[in-house]
Amino acid sequence: MASKLFSSFELRTLALKNRIVVSPMCQYSANDGVASDWHMAHVPTMAMSGAGLTMIEMTDVEPIGRITLGCLGLYSDACEAALQRVVQSAKRWGGAVIGVQLAHAGRKGSTHKPWEGGAPLRPQEGAWQTVAPSAIPFADGWPAPAALSEGDIERIVGAFADAARRALRVGVDLIELHGAHGYLLHQFQSPLSNKRTDKWGGSAENRLRFPLRVVEAVRAVWPEEKPLGVRISCHEWTDGGLTPDDAVVYARALQARGVDYVCCSGGGNVATAKIPVAPGYMVEFAAKVRREAGIATRAIGMILTPQQAETIVADRQADMVALARGFLDDPRWGWHAAEALGEPIPAPPQYQRATRDTWPGAKLVRPSAAAAE
Repeated sequence: MASKLFSSFELRTLALKNRIVVSPMCQYSANDGVASDWHMAHVPTMAMSGAGLTMIEMTDVEPIGRITLGCLGLYSDACEAALQRVVQSAKRWGGAVIGVQLAHAGRKGSTHKPWEGGAPLRPQEGAWQTVAPSAIPFADGWPAPAALSEGDIERIVGAFADAARRALRVGVDLIELHGAHGYLLHQFQSPLSNKRTDKWGGSAENRLRFPLRVVEAVRAVWPEEKPLGVRISCHEWTDGGLTPDDAVVYARALQARGVDYVCCSGGGNVATAKIPVAPGYMVEFAAKVRREAGIATRAIGMILTPQQAETIVADRQADMVALARGFLDDPRWGWHAAEALGEPIPAPPQYQRATRDTWPGAKLVRPSAAAAE
């Protein structure tokens, strides 16, 4: 029986060769938002992984929207030119569909890189004033963000639209907006971080106003034939926070505004939340949203093995699956999944002599290669 994981999937006029996605993963290796040699190595490598879609990391729409000084941006001509070179290389050699995730970190910005501890920057280290819907710090010991004014909100909406225009010129096939992990769109949606009393806060409808306004602005400049997705937070694991039922409401509103899929994530907005991490721990969110909102979904959350991914798609829990650290651990995860599921291995011709069909060593080093015989 043919693998469901390796069946094609269409988003508007874009055809994905399989349901596997390389998740957007921050690399913290840019210079003032400009992609570096690291990106020239990393993104094409991920594009050669066998996935149907490779997502470029969280890419910020203005300098103060970055998490760290090393975060990727798409807010200047230099950012645009550098990312265009990366995309051209990935498409030429990787053969994958390329997407970019546009975002704004809000109150979670102005920090050290994770391997430097991740704490907030000090003024002498290049710190900037972060912004948020309300002047509530992300965690104890963090500086308070500035509450956004009406004019600030409109500026950021415009920055998302400008970044989308740049993404079109860069040559990506798909845009995804980051509305999860405690970043700015999520901060507006959550009652835990949005305490505003104007039209941008209060009721659930008002708290969705800003993220939906961003979606509308991006959809207005992003070509009709090209897909638009949003990563959403489906659970905050905190009393009074967002729940999967809120995710269904959000997904319906997104679909009504021209969004083609949602990536179902959770957490990140509350530093003390107790998240029950385990294999596939967020797949149920994708299944619920797909079933109740009628929109295509992407599942994430410790999806580890080809068999696990196959079951998720075959059982219609999600239309796509995305891996992050799984691809960092094994940049050929897509090849090995195909091997394990008895599908043709999507290796570029330069590497095909290392597949199970051409390399006797494959059966010695990988159980999946031996089992596929």
